[in-house]
Amino acid sequence: MLYTNPKDWKNSKSKRVLLFGMSGLGKTYISNLLREDGDWFHYSIDYRIGTRYMGEFISDSYKLAAMKTPYLGELLKSDSIYINSNITFDNLAPLSNYLGKPGNIVLGGIPIAEYQKRQEQHRKAEVAALLDTGYFASRSKEIYKYNNFICDSGGSICEVVNPDNPNDPVMNHLSENTLLVWIKGSDAHTEALINRFDKNPKPMCYEESFLAKKWEEFINLKKIDEGKVDPNEFIRWTYAKALSHRQPRYERMAKWGITVKAEDIEKVKSTSQFNSLIENSLANK
Repeated sequence: MLYTNPKDWKNSKSKRVLLFGMSGLGKTYISNLLREDGDWFHYSIDYRIGTRYMGEFISDSYKLAAMKTPYLGELLKSDSIYINSNITFDNLAPLSNYLGKPGNIVLGGIPIAEYQKRQEQHRKAEVAALLDTGYFASRSKEIYKYNNFICDSGGSICEVVNPDNPNDPVMNHLSENTLLVWIKGSDAHTEALINRFDKNPKPMCYEESFLAKKWEEFINLKKIDEGKVDPNEFIRWTYAKALSHRQPRYERMAKWGITVKAEDIEKVKSTSQFNSLIENSLANK
């Protein structure tokens, strides 16, 4: 690990950390808090994916939709209009909307083959964005003079790494450049996330074999054709299973770093409190 004990962390003049865990447990909250403190550079993996690695896919999907309307199509072909996504740290909707939900097109879904293609695009983009972590950590110091660096990873990070492989390139890169911190939720947190998702189901990423298995199970369970699947019903049905699938993966990743409880993250209101939480976690490692 980059820091092996509380003293290493406390005495470091250039702290580097990566937060990982289920979406909704405080990764972005802490990242924003530290950034607003003024001496932390916030590197958002999802933002990097949506701008650098999938921005063209996203904008092309808008252009494809515009071309179906003769009026917009003519303006687009004559370079009279400019179409692009307005993705920000606080609004990642263009990325999630592009990923979409598989199922009935009439209900807002996309064909499963297209969905799987976009999932693979995201997997490659996420790996690339994670491997940019060291570059941004150095860049933030050399160019912008930030002493400290926080990487706000996506919930699907556990789907693109193999923490059981000591030679995994992504895990090695991240552990060499940051302290990996797992924000571990309780059963109550999981239940709350499921309830929240049920009210507002959003696109998410799945590991390829997991998606294929759950898609087949759902088709057989409902006894319907692929094109008739209600996209929201499918992702609601899959969400709790996806969380259960990810939990042991996060736990194995945590062996490369440290673990903090989500309820302790919720109590953090300042940089000093965050630093103390990391020190205590290193002491208990």
